[in-house]
Amino acid sequence: MELVLSAVTGGLYAAGLFMMMRRSLFNMILGLILLGHAANLLLFTLGGLERGNPAFVASDPAAAASFPDPLPQALILTAIVIGFGVNAFAVVLIRRAHGAIGADDLDELKSTDCSD
Repeated sequence: MELVLSAVTGGLYAAGLFMMMRRSLFNMILGLILLGHAANLLLFTLGGLERGNPAFVASDPAAAASFPDPLPQALILTAIVIGFGVNAFAVVLIRRAHGAIGADDLDELKSTDCSD
């Protein structure tokens, strides 16, 4: 299972980097989203996978060794919220740049002056 998740994580990172290298602003946003998902999946995989075990520790300390670590799950929840905020800001920023410039190409964003 960890091998499959590692391969999917690598594929998401590769696709995200490929999309961010394109000249289109839309592709750059998609690449940013894919990189965020890849980072979340990487944290989830590093936390250790245990099928059928809940992510909390029982009252018996001897049984605590068989439970997965809940910290990566908490980090992923935080990363999802932060990633959503960053993606929303990037979408608004790129929409504003597209409205000011009138194009989706990064080569046409040569200056920061806006002619409003």
